[in-house]
Amino acid sequence: MWKMRMAQGIIFFSLVFLHLIVSPICALPFAPALYVFGDSLMDSGNNNFLPTFAKANYLPYGDDFPKGSTGRFTNGRTVADFIAEYLGLPYSPPYLSFKGPRSLTGINYASGSCGIMPESGALLGKCLNLREQINLFQRTIKMDLPNKIKNPTQLSEHLSKSIYVFSAGSNDYINNYLETKYYDTSKRYLPQPFAQLLIENLSQHFERLYKLGARKIIMFEIGPVGCIPSVSRKHPHTGDCIEETNQIVAYFNERLPPMLKNLTSRLPGSTFVLGRANSLGYDAIKNPSIYGLTDTSNPCCTTWANGTSGCIPMSKPCPNSSNHIFWDAFHLTEAVYSVIASGCLSNRSVCTPVSIQELVKM
Repeated sequence: MWKMRMAQGIIFFSLVFLHLIVSPICALPFAPALYVFGDSLMDSGNNNFLPTFAKANYLPYGDDFPKGSTGRFTNGRTVADFIAEYLGLPYSPPYLSFKGPRSLTGINYASGSCGIMPESGALLGKCLNLREQINLFQRTIKMDLPNKIKNPTQLSEHLSKSIYVFSAGSNDYINNYLETKYYDTSKRYLPQPFAQLLIENLSQHFERLYKLGARKIIMFEIGPVGCIPSVSRKHPHTGDCIEETNQIVAYFNERLPPMLKNLTSRLPGSTFVLGRANSLGYDAIKNPSIYGLTDTSNPCCTTWANGTSGCIPMSKPCPNSSNHIFWDAFHLTEAVYSVIASGCLSNRSVCTPVSIQELVKM
């Protein structure tokens, strides 16, 4: 019953989402900037500029996005886009798209197919792993921001009040640990030690980000990988998902809350927030009707290989993407991203220990 009440509350909030957005024209934004890191769940176009097969700069990607196909791996907005709207900020532009001065209101460093470990996703071509993304952020604050914010105290305040959003780790499983044909990672690590390896590396990245000036960090769980079509359609199983795969990913998600809590307690002035994308996504698959969804297994766009790939270029998508959970074989629709983002904005059961509404006031 509590899940139904939570879902109904989130759906109501997402339906009135646009009415709650504060326009930067009418009022000051809730944060000076939004910095985005991670993988294709957050990428807003960095992979357009990299030699990789992992691209989404063609239709039907962006079919429902005002600017069309920008490199977002979905039909419309991502979780980061919805958060930017709430904050009263422009969408964070991809770092690699800049030819001139950098944006002062945030930058997106996320890169599709990449992960926490540098080797994850390498078979698809070049991508920006998490270490490289933070390298670029360091370059931003050392070389670019000082040109616009001359006062060191004001620059420090800009960084400490900005919001930092992460979605990372999925490709360390999809494009590494579970890809046993090309990687021997699963032979070298049992699931629990591998999860611990990812957590330790992620923690080091967060500590580095803190030293660079970040204080308000949101990290989303890895979603239920065993449910996505690219995984579930390749292996025989019963039910909606391959639960054995979900359990492998769960070892990472179980270690995430204590790590974030430990960082918050050790690093003065920091707040590390956990985004419960896994439990919310899994509940949407098991109970789609309470989220306004009907299709929990089929990609909305036309794909190759029995629905296990990205969208076929220029193919016509399904006419009712708002009813689908999956846009292609790997990624969610804008409708699901809206539910996750709106839940994180207002609901401590989705983003914990504080919602984004509370985080911006800290």
